[in-house]
Amino acid sequence: MPEASPENPDVFTAIASPVRRALIDAVGAGPKPVQALAAGLPVSRPAVSQHLRVLKQAGLVREERSGREHWYQLNPAPLAEVHTWASHYERFWRDRLAALRDTLEES
Repeated sequence: MPEASPENPDVFTAIASPVRRALIDAVGAGPKPVQALAAGLPVSRPAVSQHLRVLKQAGLVREERSGREHWYQLNPAPLAEVHTWASHYERFWRDRLAALRDTLEES
């Protein structure tokens, strides 16, 4: 697997930013133009474009042009890597919550 860099971000680097996670949530509801995405965020329009570029480089969004507008839509496939990694910790939380339940039931 190639090393992540600003020019080649991996999916984990891409989702590290709260702004980029908000963009993923927004395009997950359906394709949106940049203006609509920028309207809901506390960052400038150029900053939104930079964040979208990172998401696009990581393969998390697709861009389509319609006239002068750039529309973005979610490509969820790369998120499978995040799910696979996070699923290793499900047993940890399941075991901890079961131990908590047992402790509370004993009280």
